[in-house]
Amino acid sequence: MSQLRYLAQAKDDLLNLQRYIARECGSQNMAIQYTEKIREQCRKLAGLPGKIGRLRPELRENLRSFPYGNYVIFFMYNDDYLEIVTLIEGHRDIEAMFEE
Repeated sequence: MSQLRYLAQAKDDLLNLQRYIARECGSQNMAIQYTEKIREQCRKLAGLPGKIGRLRPELRENLRSFPYGNYVIFFMYNDDYLEIVTLIEGHRDIEAMFEE
């Protein structure tokens, strides 16, 4: 079991996702509920014993990914922490985003 930490990019991603959903759906409540579901999935990942997720060495050393809905959660194990690096919509060009 690891402690959970969100890097600055992941925090920004969650905030931007929440804003996007609120704007598209017209419901702040719906946006908060969806981003809370993603946070719950991150807590579940941190709570699992051992290491989980697909290794993504083509993007960054020690980076892993796990799909959730239309999004991909990117994270790394760092000592006693599971660090959420970023959240990216699955249909995006993920490799190009990591090159930026």
